[in-house]
Amino acid sequence: MNIEKKLIDPFGREVNYLRVSVTDRCDFRCTYCMSENMQFLPKKDILTLEEIEDICNCFINLGTKKIRLTGGEPLVRKGVFQLISSLGKKIGNGLEEITITTNGSQLEKTASELYDCGVRRINVSLDHLNEKKFREITRWGDLSKVLSGIKKAKKCGIKIKINTVALQNFNQDHLLDMIEWCSDEGHDMTIIEVMPMGDIGSENRFYQYLPLSKVRKIIENKYKLIDIPKKTGGPARYVRIPEKNMDLGFITPLTHNFCESCNRVRLTCTGILYMCLGQNDNADLKTILREKGSLALEKELYSAIARKPKGHDFEISRKSENISVNRHMSMTGG
Repeated sequence: MNIEKKLIDPFGREVNYLRVSVTDRCDFRCTYCMSENMQFLPKKDILTLEEIEDICNCFINLGTKKIRLTGGEPLVRKGVFQLISSLGKKIGNGLEEITITTNGSQLEKTASELYDCGVRRINVSLDHLNEKKFREITRWGDLSKVLSGIKKAKKCGIKIKINTVALQNFNQDHLLDMIEWCSDEGHDMTIIEVMPMGDIGSENRFYQYLPLSKVRKIIENKYKLIDIPKKTGGPARYVRIPEKNMDLGFITPLTHNFCESCNRVRLTCTGILYMCLGQNDNADLKTILREKGSLALEKELYSAIARKPKGHDFEISRKSENISVNRHMSMTGG
């Protein structure tokens, strides 16, 4: 590939990882993510699956190696396997990997198809292993259904990483149990700080926020943690837990941002490209695609990446509303 066909930002970082929200809709209402009475977008505002594929293909032609499909819950979008299958056929032909971030609710009936489409790794969001607590945090979720889906995906040959959001006064005393379970099941795990994105109703993220510096100390009281240079394309920093034969990731957007090696951009389900998770500068790819066609996309992508900032400025405090950006994570692309 010619160097000219790569997307390089102003800080010399090659942007080769695209996260795509295929829908803002979700069958859960996790308390740190969205309000219970969400107003979802009308269909006319959402990219068609064909438009998403066109944009993804343009990124692949410009050096993108990894695409992650997210939501909302990506597997609730009607016809989404048309897109997953098409992108799966690009693996080995420019694309190295297609992955999914899911809440696990649809895995029992879709895991085999995911594997057949070329998906070999998924991230499953799971914040508690107690059924009552799981229902409390997701509002609508069925833990038994999620766990059954995870088992099905594992049986199909899909590698699973569990994503757990650390929440003050909710699961800080349960994280060691989560680590034990992940080790027993053969899953790696990533623990994530609450991110101040979107209005979540009456909740205040300050009272949810649990710094991962504290979480690490809790874990180190029981296990030896060895920092390792593992990279999976995402923002996590990894440690090895030798006693459990597993890797544990920490995503720390507040206590220690993950910006210095950022190779990612995010496409919303409405066709807006955000060059940074925590900044508002964007490029309207939907309008470009619908008004000027796919040939105009490449020029727009070069222009957008030339504006990619060095990093974000997330902040959580007792007195603020703790909304650093107004869009929800479900719209931004995981």
